[in-house]
Amino acid sequence: MAKATPTPGKTLLSPKDHTLILIDHQSQMAFATKSIDPVLLRNNTALVAKSAAGFGVSTILTTVAEKGFSGPIFDEITAAFPSEQKIDRTTMNTWEDGRITDKVNQIGKSRIVFAGLWTSVCIVGPALSALDQGFEVYVIADACGDVSDEAHERAMERMIQAGARPMTSLQYLLELQRDWARGDTYELTTGIAKVNGGGYGLGLVYAKSMFGASEGH
Repeated sequence: MAKATPTPGKTLLSPKDHTLILIDHQSQMAFATKSIDPVLLRNNTALVAKSAAGFGVSTILTTVAEKGFSGPIFDEITAAFPSEQKIDRTTMNTWEDGRITDKVNQIGKSRIVFAGLWTSVCIVGPALSALDQGFEVYVIADACGDVSDEAHERAMERMIQAGARPMTSLQYLLELQRDWARGDTYELTTGIAKVNGGGYGLGLVYAKSMFGASEGH
Protein backbone atom coordinates (compact mmCIF):
# COMPACT_ATOMS: atom_id res chain seq x y z
CA MET A 1 0.00 0.00 0.00
CA ALA A 2 1.28 3.45 -0.89
CA LYS A 3 2.14 5.79 1.95
CA ALA A 4 2.12 9.57 1.63
CA THR A 5 5.16 11.45 2.91
CA PRO A 6 6.01 15.18 2.65
CA THR A 7 8.76 14.65 0.08
CA PRO A 8 8.92 16.03 -3.48
CA GLY A 9 8.45 13.78 -6.51
CA LYS A 10 11.66 12.52 -8.08
CA THR A 11 10.93 14.13 -11.45
CA LEU A 12 10.56 17.64 -10.01
CA LEU A 13 13.43 19.96 -10.87
CA SER A 14 15.67 21.69 -8.36
CA PRO A 15 18.31 24.34 -9.10
CA LYS A 16 21.32 22.04 -8.76
CA ASP A 17 20.09 18.86 -10.48
CA HIS A 18 19.99 19.91 -14.14
CA THR A 19 21.65 21.83 -16.95
CA LEU A 20 19.67 24.40 -18.91
CA ILE A 21 20.54 24.75 -22.62
CA LEU A 22 19.17 27.83 -24.40
CA ILE A 23 19.37 27.35 -28.16
CA ASP A 24 19.21 29.88 -31.00
CA HIS A 25 17.05 32.59 -29.44
CA GLN A 26 18.17 34.88 -32.28
CA SER A 27 16.52 37.58 -34.34
CA GLN A 28 16.47 35.79 -37.70
CA MET A 29 15.02 32.67 -36.10
CA ALA A 30 12.36 34.77 -34.38
CA PHE A 31 11.26 36.52 -37.59
CA ALA A 32 9.72 33.31 -38.96
CA THR A 33 8.33 32.09 -35.63
CA LYS A 34 4.53 32.09 -35.83
CA SER A 35 3.42 29.66 -33.12
CA ILE A 36 3.93 32.28 -30.39
CA ASP A 37 3.87 36.07 -30.42
CA PRO A 38 7.48 37.35 -30.41
CA VAL A 39 6.82 39.70 -27.49
CA LEU A 40 5.51 36.79 -25.40
CA LEU A 41 8.38 34.60 -26.57
CA ARG A 42 10.94 37.17 -25.43
CA ASN A 43 9.13 37.64 -22.11
CA ASN A 44 9.08 33.91 -21.45
CA THR A 45 12.71 33.55 -22.46
CA ALA A 46 13.63 36.38 -20.09
CA LEU A 47 11.72 34.64 -17.30
CA VAL A 48 13.66 31.41 -17.88
CA ALA A 49 17.03 33.14 -18.17
CA LYS A 50 16.50 35.25 -15.05
CA SER A 51 15.32 32.19 -13.12
CA ALA A 52 18.32 30.11 -14.11
CA ALA A 53 20.79 32.90 -13.40
CA GLY A 54 19.20 33.78 -10.07
CA PHE A 55 19.07 30.19 -8.82
CA GLY A 56 22.56 29.36 -10.06
CA VAL A 57 21.48 26.75 -12.59
CA SER A 58 24.25 25.35 -14.80
CA THR A 59 23.50 26.97 -18.16
CA ILE A 60 24.80 26.60 -21.70
CA LEU A 61 24.09 29.32 -24.27
CA THR A 62 24.42 28.44 -27.93
CA THR A 63 23.71 30.13 -31.27
CA VAL A 64 23.83 29.14 -34.93
CA ALA A 65 25.67 31.32 -37.46
CA GLU A 66 25.50 34.34 -35.15
CA LYS A 67 27.89 36.36 -37.35
CA GLY A 68 26.14 35.16 -40.51
CA PHE A 69 22.42 35.06 -41.15
CA SER A 70 20.92 34.36 -37.70
CA GLY A 71 21.89 37.50 -35.83
CA PRO A 72 22.48 38.18 -32.14
CA ILE A 73 21.03 36.30 -29.21
CA PHE A 74 18.13 38.00 -27.37
CA ASP A 75 19.26 40.85 -25.11
CA GLU A 76 17.20 39.31 -22.31
CA ILE A 77 19.57 36.34 -22.24
CA THR A 78 22.79 38.33 -22.32
CA ALA A 79 21.40 40.59 -19.57
CA ALA A 80 20.89 37.55 -17.34
CA PHE A 81 24.26 35.99 -18.26
CA PRO A 82 26.56 38.92 -19.09
CA SER A 83 29.78 36.90 -18.73
CA GLU A 84 28.62 33.53 -20.08
CA GLN A 85 30.37 32.56 -23.30
CA LYS A 86 28.08 31.61 -26.18
CA ILE A 87 28.96 28.62 -28.32
CA ASP A 88 28.28 29.43 -31.98
CA ARG A 89 27.62 26.39 -34.18
CA THR A 90 27.16 25.32 -37.77
CA THR A 91 25.10 22.26 -36.79
CA MET A 92 21.32 22.46 -36.70
CA ASN A 93 21.37 19.75 -34.03
CA THR A 94 23.15 21.29 -31.06
CA TRP A 95 24.03 17.84 -29.73
CA GLU A 96 26.19 17.12 -32.79
CA ASP A 97 28.62 19.88 -31.81
CA GLY A 98 31.30 18.30 -29.63
CA ARG A 99 31.83 21.51 -27.68
CA ILE A 100 28.26 21.27 -26.38
CA THR A 101 28.48 17.62 -25.35
CA ASP A 102 31.91 18.24 -23.82
CA LYS A 103 30.40 20.99 -21.69
CA VAL A 104 27.43 18.79 -20.73
CA ASN A 105 29.89 16.11 -19.62
CA GLN A 106 32.03 18.65 -17.77
CA ILE A 107 28.99 19.89 -15.84
CA GLY A 108 28.07 16.27 -15.19
CA LYS A 109 24.31 16.39 -14.66
CA SER A 110 21.98 13.78 -16.12
CA ARG A 111 18.98 16.12 -16.48
CA ILE A 112 18.82 18.54 -19.38
CA VAL A 113 16.26 21.34 -19.81
CA PHE A 114 15.92 22.75 -23.33
CA ALA A 115 14.37 25.89 -24.80
CA GLY A 116 14.93 27.58 -28.14
CA LEU A 117 14.02 28.20 -31.76
CA TRP A 118 12.75 26.38 -33.71
CA THR A 119 11.06 23.59 -31.79
CA SER A 120 10.98 21.14 -34.72
CA VAL A 121 14.69 21.48 -35.52
CA CYS A 122 16.77 23.15 -32.84
CA ILE A 123 14.97 21.44 -29.94
CA VAL A 124 13.87 18.09 -31.40
CA GLY A 125 17.41 17.27 -32.53
CA PRO A 126 19.21 17.62 -29.19
CA ALA A 127 16.23 16.40 -27.15
CA LEU A 128 16.00 13.09 -29.03
CA SER A 129 19.78 12.75 -29.06
CA ALA A 130 20.05 13.32 -25.30
CA LEU A 131 17.23 10.87 -24.63
CA ASP A 132 18.98 8.23 -26.74
CA GLN A 133 22.06 8.64 -24.57
CA GLY A 134 20.20 8.15 -21.30
CA PHE A 135 19.61 11.74 -20.18
CA GLU A 136 16.36 12.93 -18.65
CA VAL A 137 14.97 15.67 -20.87
CA TYR A 138 12.61 18.57 -20.12
CA VAL A 139 11.38 21.11 -22.69
CA ILE A 140 10.08 24.59 -21.76
CA ALA A 141 7.38 24.73 -24.42
CA ASP A 142 6.47 28.42 -24.21
CA ALA A 143 10.11 29.52 -24.47
CA CYS A 144 10.23 27.67 -27.80
CA GLY A 145 8.52 28.48 -31.08
CA ASP A 146 8.22 27.38 -34.69
CA VAL A 147 7.14 28.49 -38.15
CA SER A 148 3.54 27.36 -37.49
CA ASP A 149 1.34 26.02 -34.70
CA GLU A 150 1.40 22.66 -36.47
CA ALA A 151 5.20 22.54 -36.53
CA HIS A 152 5.49 23.40 -32.83
CA GLU A 153 2.77 21.00 -31.66
CA ARG A 154 4.01 18.05 -33.73
CA ALA A 155 7.53 18.65 -32.46
CA MET A 156 6.34 18.70 -28.84
CA GLU A 157 4.34 15.50 -29.40
CA ARG A 158 7.32 13.77 -30.99
CA MET A 159 9.56 14.60 -28.03
CA ILE A 160 6.92 13.65 -25.46
CA GLN A 161 6.41 10.30 -27.19
CA ALA A 162 10.15 9.70 -26.88
CA GLY A 163 10.09 10.50 -23.14
CA ALA A 164 10.66 14.27 -22.84
CA ARG A 165 8.77 16.13 -20.11
CA PRO A 166 7.05 19.38 -21.17
CA MET A 167 6.72 22.41 -18.93
CA THR A 168 6.22 26.19 -19.11
CA SER A 169 8.43 29.13 -18.23
CA LEU A 170 6.45 30.20 -15.14
CA GLN A 171 6.27 26.58 -14.03
CA TYR A 172 10.07 26.42 -14.30
CA LEU A 173 10.51 29.43 -12.00
CA LEU A 174 8.02 28.22 -9.40
CA GLU A 175 9.37 24.67 -9.46
CA LEU A 176 12.83 26.00 -8.61
CA GLN A 177 11.38 27.94 -5.64
CA ARG A 178 8.73 25.38 -4.64
CA ASP A 179 8.40 26.60 -1.03
CA TRP A 180 7.62 30.20 -0.08
CA ALA A 181 9.38 29.61 3.24
CA ARG A 182 12.70 29.58 1.35
CA GLY A 183 13.45 33.17 2.25
CA ASP A 184 16.81 33.41 0.52
CA THR A 185 15.17 33.21 -2.93
CA TYR A 186 11.73 34.60 -2.07
CA GLU A 187 12.42 38.14 -3.31
CA LEU A 188 14.18 36.78 -6.40
CA THR A 189 11.21 34.62 -7.36
CA THR A 190 8.51 37.20 -6.73
CA GLY A 191 10.63 39.91 -8.35
CA ILE A 192 10.96 37.90 -11.57
CA ALA A 193 7.26 37.02 -11.47
CA LYS A 194 6.24 40.65 -11.04
CA VAL A 195 8.08 41.66 -14.21
CA ASN A 196 7.66 38.59 -16.43
CA GLY A 197 4.89 36.56 -14.80
CA GLY A 198 1.95 38.01 -16.73
CA GLY A 199 -1.34 38.20 -14.84
CA TYR A 200 0.12 36.32 -11.89
CA GLY A 201 2.84 38.95 -11.60
CA LEU A 202 0.29 41.75 -11.74
CA GLY A 203 -1.59 40.01 -8.94
CA LEU A 204 1.55 40.01 -6.80
CA VAL A 205 2.06 43.72 -7.43
CA TYR A 206 -1.57 44.46 -6.56
CA ALA A 207 -1.60 42.38 -3.38
CA LYS A 208 1.66 43.88 -2.15
CA SER A 209 0.68 47.46 -2.99
CA MET A 210 -2.88 47.34 -1.68
CA PHE A 211 -2.60 45.05 1.32
CA GLY A 212 1.09 44.49 2.01
CA ALA A 213 0.43 40.82 1.36
CA SER A 214 2.98 38.26 0.21
CA GLU A 215 3.06 34.66 -0.93
CA GLY A 216 3.05 32.17 1.91
CA HIS A 217 1.52 34.56 4.46
